[in-house]
Amino acid sequence: MNSSYFNTAAGAFLGVLFVLMTLSIVSDGIFDTHEPETEGFAIEVAEGGGADSAPAEEAAPEEIAPLLASADPDKGANVFKKCAACHTVDPSGANKVGPGLWDIVNRPMATHEGFKYSSAMTEFSEGGTVNWDYDHLSHFLASPKKYISGTAMGFAGLKKIEDRADLLAYLRTLADTPAPLPTEDAAPTEAAEESTAPAEAVEESAAPEEPAEESAAPAEADAETAEPAN
Repeated sequence: MNSSYFNTAAGAFLGVLFVLMTLSIVSDGIFDTHEPETEGFAIEVAEGGGADSAPAEEAAPEEIAPLLASADPDKGANVFKKCAACHTVDPSGANKVGPGLWDIVNRPMATHEGFKYSSAMTEFSEGGTVNWDYDHLSHFLASPKKYISGTAMGFAGLKKIEDRADLLAYLRTLADTPAPLPTEDAAPTEAAEESTAPAEAVEESAAPEEPAEESAAPAEADAETAEPAN
């Protein structure tokens, strides 16, 4: 009985082994694979995109001055709501998380009384000799931490230049005497002054010499020698 059981088990094992081998042979025939002529695959790289290629020049920041003349202070007051949590604009100059912004336009940087500025802002101000003019305010409001690295101001920034122009037009009104809008008259005036210098030099060089007194001396000497001796 034991040998019969052994034979049955062996036969079953061989039968299973035969079926597996058959399936393996059949599957190899169905799913036949071939070795590729070239291993791997090519990656195409665009020309000029290598690590040694020069980086693209960063676009120059857009100028705020041309927009200020037509900017809307009322819209700027609405934009200022994003700043009201950290800043006051009342004439008392009270500080909150940030310094008071009354009379901020053209105010010396990092000099507002009673506020402790970051070392980055103090360094950027060059001892209070740099003013918050329209350009500085616009660039700082666009991205505070990018413009002054290390500043404590955590504001994300106003990306739209139109919003910044409206806000600056509003901040400009927050003063006893609003700061003047930027003009383009200064540069031509300086150029005109420089252009007058050569003309003045020409006039000076064109002035005639005055040899009258020198030429008179020989004449007087001739007159003296011409008189007869007494």
